[in-house]
Amino acid sequence: MESGTGPTLLGFDVILVGSILAGVAAMAVLLAIYTAITIRDPMTKRVKALEGRREELKLGLVTASAKKRQSLVRKTNTTDKVRETLGNMKVLQDSQVVEMQQKLAWAGFRNKEVAVILIGLRMILPVVLGTVAAILLYGIEIYPDWQFKRVAALGAALFLGYKGPEIYLSNIAGKRTDAIRKGLPDALDLLVICAEAGLTVDAAFNRVAKELGRAYPELGDEFALTAIELSFLNERKKAFDNLAFRVNLEAVKGVVTTMVQTERYGTPLASALRVLSAEFRNERMMRAEEKAARLPAIMTVPLILFILPVLFIVILGPAACDISDSFMN
Repeated sequence: MESGTGPTLLGFDVILVGSILAGVAAMAVLLAIYTAITIRDPMTKRVKALEGRREELKLGLVTASAKKRQSLVRKTNTTDKVRETLGNMKVLQDSQVVEMQQKLAWAGFRNKEVAVILIGLRMILPVVLGTVAAILLYGIEIYPDWQFKRVAALGAALFLGYKGPEIYLSNIAGKRTDAIRKGLPDALDLLVICAEAGLTVDAAFNRVAKELGRAYPELGDEFALTAIELSFLNERKKAFDNLAFRVNLEAVKGVVTTMVQTERYGTPLASALRVLSAEFRNERMMRAEEKAARLPAIMTVPLILFILPVLFIVILGPAACDISDSFMN
């Protein structure tokens, strides 16, 4: 080791590496503080828009400008053209449209007309991606060494074009469903408190949406929309059925069934929601215990590949450095 240099470990300057790691840690702390301070409420804009729409529906006002009307007409015309084209090709069925609308609702997309466009994309994308892949693989031959892999790559492009939109929607819907599942027990507890305080059902849903919109924006969005539908729909059961239609969760369907039965038979709402809340909390605890029980088996491979080598380096590294310095001296 030359004079004037710092201590080294495995050929690296310990002081330099420590300084870099300290700087990275300081930047991470500053970023965390900035993120915690500048957090914004994601539900404010959405709730404000829904409140304005409710007032418009109550008063029977139509405030859309000419530009918005043209865009809506243009979108409707596009959807009608796609529907007509698919109908002429005998490939569009009502069951497909309903199924795609259900998946869009689960993913949080409100516009049902997009279902027809997605069905059309499911026919166009395989042709486009398959043509591009065939030109690249067989025409230009970007990978001349590939033989059987070309067929596999072409099949993957076709499959991605056909199932890509559905996979994307399923991914978004799964994340949204998990977020709603986490916040449902807390929402039911707040509903119980609101019911015992004497609030109506729509006021209770609106209050829960405001309180939980910051922590669980997806659940707050659904509850706010349900509160608005309860305010202006003639049949309150339709609002609850719409909530069950938009969320792919059995727990929400159980809550909807309880609310409908309460409205029909006049049973106490607070006691029924309290039982459901306790049941959902027990279910959430059981899922957490199941994940904790699987943790030792899951951590075995990372422990062997990443933790044990680092542990050996930390333990045996100083001894190896001392032995190396002794032999060099």
